Amino acid sequence: MFESAEVGHKVDKASFDAQVPGLREALLEAQFLLREKPEFAVVVLISGVDGAGKGETANLFNEWMDPRHIETVAFGAPTDEERERPFMWRFWRALPPKGKIGIMFGSWYTDPIVNRVNRSTTNAELDKNIADIVEFEKMLTAEKVVLVKLWFHLSKEAQEKRLKALEADPKTRWRVTKDDWEHFKIYDRFRKYSAHTLTATDTGNAPWTIIEGNCPRYRSLYACNTLLERIRQQFARLEHAQATPPAPAAAPRTALDNRTIISNLDLSQKLSKKDYEAQLEKYQGKLALLTRDPRSLKKSVIVVFEGVDAAGKGGAIRRVTGALDARHYSIVPIAAPSDEERAQPYLWRFWRHIPRLGRVTIFDRSWYGRVLVERVEGFATQAAWQRAYTEINHFEAELIKQGAVVVKFWLQISQDEQLRRFEERKETGFKAYKITDEDWRNRDKWPQYEVAVNDMIEHTSTEIAPWTLIGANDKYHARIKILKTLCEAIESALDK
Repeated sequence: MFESAEVGHKVDKASFDAQVPGLREALLEAQFLLREKPEFAVVVLISGVDGAGKGETANLFNEWMDPRHIETVAFGAPTDEERERPFMWRFWRALPPKGKIGIMFGSWYTDPIVNRVNRSTTNAELDKNIADIVEFEKMLTAEKVVLVKLWFHLSKEAQEKRLKALEADPKTRWRVTKDDWEHFKIYDRFRKYSAHTLTATDTGNAPWTIIEGNCPRYRSLYACNTLLERIRQQFARLEHAQATPPAPAAAPRTALDNRTIISNLDLSQKLSKKDYEAQLEKYQGKLALLTRDPRSLKKSVIVVFEGVDAAGKGGAIRRVTGALDARHYSIVPIAAPSDEERAQPYLWRFWRHIPRLGRVTIFDRSWYGRVLVERVEGFATQAAWQRAYTEINHFEAELIKQGAVVVKFWLQISQDEQLRRFEERKETGFKAYKITDEDWRNRDKWPQYEVAVNDMIEHTSTEIAPWTLIGANDKYHARIKILKTLCEAIESALDK
């Protein structure tokens, strides 16, 4: 894989000096156009062997373009806060918004390769990490992130020569560390597993560019031209997409008899007030003990509440939080995305709220908005919401892998019960704020939402993160079912 980066590429000074002014001007023009038309973000991954010019190239990008619109992040060993969250969390937080360029030193490739080189993981684990990376990058590029993946390479002989030269110069001696020489001793293992990883992740949507690092002039021109070309290509693709009429959307698949998971749900279950009060005390007490169990410090709890309007999500959330320590939980209400959130990939605004170990986060509405309201209201294309099922399943799998207990509730009421609650809210002063024009509009689209909910459950109720469907015509029954299910999920996770 690295053969072409070991042939001794060189650019003489005269040729370099002749090309630089035009290239710098073109880069600045591309960066200006990106800021003026912020339709996508650019993420530059700088990876490769020690001494191959990674740092110099990042500095060059900032020198030749406007550094105010470049976000450069260097990832070292994860902090305690980062270790308590899924592996990808810190990279999600560093993504630049549309209209900007982000440069990442040490990306999601570093740990999988280094861990395999150090023999702390197996080939199978490396391949699993690679599969996760491919899915992640596929999602990013679908969300209009241009990935420019640069791998700076040196042969073993060239790396040794480079490190010795840096070490011999008092001005650059500080750049060569003991770790650099330790890495050099296992160069062959680095080369083997790096080549395997790059080959498996060199995809059409996120290709690798391998650059020989021997000649600084060659390296600089190659890297800058690659960045410029990728930005220009993305603008050309967007122009072509705008000129091409979209294909007609396929009609959603429905059952032949119009029966769905939701229409088949039993909404008649009830609980007397006396039984409710007794069970409320029981399960709130149990939940309080479970979340204070010392073993819970190694877990986080993520509770997702979805459901039709007026189904009782707010009341159920209050009964859950009534059992929790206010210092250890947070509630995240999800509304229409802000301008900041629209400038990022869809899942970004949810990643930023993922809790540390030992904490509980409750989402009042969630990432499922893409396959519900965005689908029904036409805010997301059919390709986007259909793609979201896989992205969501992958997202939840990452949460669970890190130790999260993910519990998802769908609260369902009948149309008659919803109308009754709407009318009650309208007539009750302290509840009037709960009913909006949007609630009435959503009610008119009940059949479309029912189909969307059915598809959502069918595609995202997985073995590790199943949906719990709650017949919520009776609030007492719904609240106890939620508390009981939550206790069972946490207890099961603590016992493993």
